[in-house]
Amino acid sequence: MCVLGHNSPEWNIADLAAIHAGGLAAGIYPSNGPDACRYILENSNCRILVVEDQKQIDKIWGMRNEISSIEKIIQFTGVPSHPGVLSWKDAMSLGKSLPNQDLEARLRRIAINQACTLVYTSGTTGNPKGVMLSHDNMIYTGMRTADILEFPHGNCRLLGYLPLSHVAAQMTDIIAPLVVGGTLFIADKNALKGTLKDNLIWCRPTAFVGVPRVWEKIMEKMLELGRESKGIKKKIATAAKETSLKYHDTGAGKEAFGLFDKIVYKKIKKALGLDACTYFISGAAPLDAVTARYFLSLNIKILELYGMSETSGPHTLQTHENFKQKSVGTAMPTFKSKLVTSSNEDIGGSELWMWGRNVMMGYLNREDATRKDMTEDGWMKSGDIAVIDSEGFHFITGREKDLIITAGGENIPPQPIHDQIKEELPVISQVLLLGDKQKFLSCFLTLAVNVDPETMEPSRELTMVAKDWCRSIDSSANTVDDILRRPDARVMGAIQAGIDRVNKAATSNAQRVQKWMVLPRDFSLPGGELGPTMKVKRIYITKKYGQCIDKIYS
Repeated sequence: MCVLGHNSPEWNIADLAAIHAGGLAAGIYPSNGPDACRYILENSNCRILVVEDQKQIDKIWGMRNEISSIEKIIQFTGVPSHPGVLSWKDAMSLGKSLPNQDLEARLRRIAINQACTLVYTSGTTGNPKGVMLSHDNMIYTGMRTADILEFPHGNCRLLGYLPLSHVAAQMTDIIAPLVVGGTLFIADKNALKGTLKDNLIWCRPTAFVGVPRVWEKIMEKMLELGRESKGIKKKIATAAKETSLKYHDTGAGKEAFGLFDKIVYKKIKKALGLDACTYFISGAAPLDAVTARYFLSLNIKILELYGMSETSGPHTLQTHENFKQKSVGTAMPTFKSKLVTSSNEDIGGSELWMWGRNVMMGYLNREDATRKDMTEDGWMKSGDIAVIDSEGFHFITGREKDLIITAGGENIPPQPIHDQIKEELPVISQVLLLGDKQKFLSCFLTLAVNVDPETMEPSRELTMVAKDWCRSIDSSANTVDDILRRPDARVMGAIQAGIDRVNKAATSNAQRVQKWMVLPRDFSLPGGELGPTMKVKRIYITKKYGQCIDKIYS
């Protein structure tokens, strides 16, 4: 069974119904186009398709007769207008008419080592693969995570807003409430388009999980509000931030920290709807240092976890007591990690391999891919280059597929350079390092602009933070066109100065950015440069802007 739609009670019910019936549940991102939907429907051999509304049905209606496995379509909002489509109300009535013995008989035939869930990978390097996760994978991983993070049994509140097709949302929205007897508040479908704060205030979660882009968006909005502060209020806010960082870094200034906690930090958390939150968690992609430090200055310690769809979500995580900045924590109890010299002779460093009851059963109908990514004795190859220190803390230094190998044979992880450029230049939204098989490094830059909350399309208008930065260098630019049309010499000069500062701190000449280009449009979901979890799709971008790359290196 596949579910195509935004988060809703019906999504969760359909997922659990498929599992309890002895079947496989698979989510499809509501942002997927018709071709991507078709691939998953065919690959999963979908028999029952649960869709949200007319919009989602329209994506697949023309192809439904070509996908022979589909036996029934259920629409969970609105009244179906297509013939043969079952409404949610009718589906529930049909279920009530069946005897409980049928369900009990199916439950008796289910074993914990059978697959219950399919999570499709993002497909940034090809067609998505269907990760088969067992009952044991899901429940054991969920229980271990909840125990380590000390989720309060019977008094845990979680906000469901991340796409349920992603393993992180499956763990927080479906598994966690089950294993701790918690309450799930389901956000409206515009949460990622601007209503997240309203949903947080409504829910007041005891734990909050966000992908890095969510944390960045909250930070950007708070920075805009902070610029409106003047006089004594501004001085108090600045002192509070400095005190929090000092306290968390060195333990000094405990009394001042306690004072600011009462008059600043707690008020900020309450305004965000996070005053009851004990754990602030980030996963799915690396959290940049600027964002982490900003929230730490507000006494919000963001704990990173690391894992994959193939490891049922988390494999390593941080806690308040088990914490090192820039790490992703230590392996969870009973899970194992090891570093193995990369199979790619051109790449320096070691690849992280993982083992445990969290590791998937394999990829559906892809024995070739399973054998490539897993060993016979169950070790999962992450594809990430990592370092593990003497205390067991994991540091992800790059992704094997993303590492840039210059013509001179230098192996360069892009993420640290991305972070450093964004830290130096608040006007920049995205950085994509280039230079694979080239004589030197270059990069694409995009400007920070406001985004249409309905369409998620990037506008031409700079954000307030970007405008403030422009004013700080005596530029009057308000839009992307103001900067690129002439181009604006002050902005271009300041960007080069920021790149120069990053280059000055580089560990070698090979890691210095020699050229850069500002693209006319920010990366986005509608543009195809970002995946559903807001990860940058390098292969797509380098193909889309191939002529620009040729121009840089010509």
